Amino acid sequence: MSEQTARRTLVRPGIEVSAMGLGCWPIGGPFLLDGRQDGYGQADDAESIRALRRALDLGINVFDTSDAYGAGHSERVIGEAFKGVRDQAFIITKFGYVPDEQKREITGTDVSPAYIRKACEASLRRLDTDYIDMYLLHVWQLTQREEAEQVADTLEALVKEGKIGSFGWSTDLLECASWFATMPHCSAIEMNLNVLQDSPELLDFCRKHDLASINRSPLAMGFLSGKFTAESFIGKDDVRGAGHAWVAFFKDGKPRQEFLDALAAIREILSSKGRSLVQGALAWIFARGPHTIPVPGFKSVKQVEDLAGALQHGPLSADQMAEIDRLLGRK
Repeated sequence: MSEQTARRTLVRPGIEVSAMGLGCWPIGGPFLLDGRQDGYGQADDAESIRALRRALDLGINVFDTSDAYGAGHSERVIGEAFKGVRDQAFIITKFGYVPDEQKREITGTDVSPAYIRKACEASLRRLDTDYIDMYLLHVWQLTQREEAEQVADTLEALVKEGKIGSFGWSTDLLECASWFATMPHCSAIEMNLNVLQDSPELLDFCRKHDLASINRSPLAMGFLSGKFTAESFIGKDDVRGAGHAWVAFFKDGKPRQEFLDALAAIREILSSKGRSLVQGALAWIFARGPHTIPVPGFKSVKQVEDLAGALQHGPLSADQMAEIDRLLGRK
């Protein structure tokens, strides 16, 4: 990837950032949602801090977190990691779920104006900063446009006050995205996207509205690392084995066979030209357009170094993209 293509321009704020970021859900450690584990097991805070700092060295400056991850612990780790270098990091965090930091659990949701302001102040304290670069609504769906507009109005006020730089929504629903898209300081939609789960309509929507497409689950919750087999099992102490209905790639703690088969079909293409499998999965996203910013998760310096290598390899070719679609039976 050239120096130019290794960067992305967020059109609405006119800011240049790295073409990929890091997802900071795993470094939050264990926490509960709906009485089930929603973290990726234990995390080593010291290793997480080393990994975050290494990312900056490797040219990655986008860091995607939430006050829900570890019930606030992920934000605290990020705040510690970037002391003295805060200006080098572009921090995205989210709101809408209500964390209980002491109990390490999510107790509900709240998107009222008063709560948004309270959540923003709490995130600022945990992140040890006086501004958030991008603030995303984390609740996937609202049912009333008026409620969404009230949320957006509150976020616009926070922009004017200098608390946040811009805002967006973490949602896969086109209708919800449309409720935010025309707001002056809406800059991004965070959406699920990986080679096994394409989202062409929402990608096209972001392109048409000059919105960044922040891509969560670019490695399909680790599935695209290639480390899972039909014999693999993940226990209930991990979000992938906890029994959440919305976890697509694993069922009852086991990887789903249809996705194992799909990955086997495209593995050779993803690992072409010396790429690791995760680098190939990210290369597929880079090829989906210049507005994409994948945010793969990590827990170690080694993983960050592997992920950063994707920036050197760049996107898959048009022929490779077409062949993947053919092998997966997509138009």
